[in-house]
Amino acid sequence: MPKVYYHPRSTYARRVMISLLEKNIPHDAVVVDMAAKEHRTPEYLSKNPYGRVPVIDDGGFVLYESTAILNYLEAIHPTPALVPSDPKGRALVDMHMKLCDIQMGVHMGVIVFPKRFLKKDRWNLEAMATAKAAIEAHLDILRKVLAGKTYLVAEQFSLADLIYIPFLHFLPLAEIDPPPAVRDWAARLLERDSAKQTVPDL
Repeated sequence: MPKVYYHPRSTYARRVMISLLEKNIPHDAVVVDMAAKEHRTPEYLSKNPYGRVPVIDDGGFVLYESTAILNYLEAIHPTPALVPSDPKGRALVDMHMKLCDIQMGVHMGVIVFPKRFLKKDRWNLEAMATAKAAIEAHLDILRKVLAGKTYLVAEQFSLADLIYIPFLHFLPLAEIDPPPAVRDWAARLLERDSAKQTVPDL
């Protein structure tokens, strides 16, 4: 049974927890007390030298990057499938996963981390405004991709959609009003049981 190290407030760890729920994978979930700096201990750094979550330890095989973990879980537990069966569909899922991190994840962190964990006088308002504009531009591209569609790839819920859930959850906190197609897609994703079961307390 894989051991998963996570924190319930981590957007990247939440992806992994959602996948575990969607695929009904038995696992041992271990909360890393980041307030107590457990992620900076030599023991934890031996698992993830970057001192972040999530980490998966599957019988001594260790991964510490969320998209790699998602792909590994898909490979060892292929049903229910969270990627299409054909090469083109899989390539599209990979593309959207990378774009999510580059075009949304990085920028969302600039806005959401300060709003969740820092006092307002420590916010970098200029950087947050730039990040908001970048996210809005990305969501406009997603609007075109989602036109007339339910999900991003092959009309099935996949890792391409799953990977966005933690960020879509924080659109209101980021004060971003997405285009209608994106708003409807986000609502569908956030209504999934796996999303509801992993909502952070802040």
